[in-house]
Amino acid sequence: MSAVDVRIEAPGEGSIAATVAFVMAARAVIFPMLADSPMPADLADFAGSYLAPAQGRFLIARDGERIVAAIGYLPYDHRFAQLDYRGRRVVEVVRLFVEPAYRRGGLARRLYEALKALAVEQGVEVLYLHTHPFLPGAIEFWQRQGFRILDVEDDPVWRTTHMELAV
Repeated sequence: MSAVDVRIEAPGEGSIAATVAFVMAARAVIFPMLADSPMPADLADFAGSYLAPAQGRFLIARDGERIVAAIGYLPYDHRFAQLDYRGRRVVEVVRLFVEPAYRRGGLARRLYEALKALAVEQGVEVLYLHTHPFLPGAIEFWQRQGFRILDVEDDPVWRTTHMELAV
């Protein structure tokens, strides 16, 4: 099946374990340096983070019953001092991962567009994200979606690149 044939859906209560397992496996591939770190709080409380009203949202892409891609957003938590989003409804786009066999077919763009539509429905004003230059094509992908670079941190390992899009 090609990337255009997969279906995009919100995970239900019955697929939380599979969704978290997919995201944790993706995290291990993308960030092997975090292998020994604890499960992130949003994944440890997936239902509270992504399924509860007025919280985040999460989408998965399935080929049959197999999860092949994911993306989500969470309310922005103001943890980066250089970003001032006071008084604005801002969410942070997180956890985008597409299995290698499903890349280059527009699936990441489709996932993002579906997630953006959810944000617009919820009255979000700004989509924020951060990424890193060591992730091949990530910065360019987000720029093609309309995001602009706000800041690049000087850290020689991470070079965290902060980006936003007003919706």
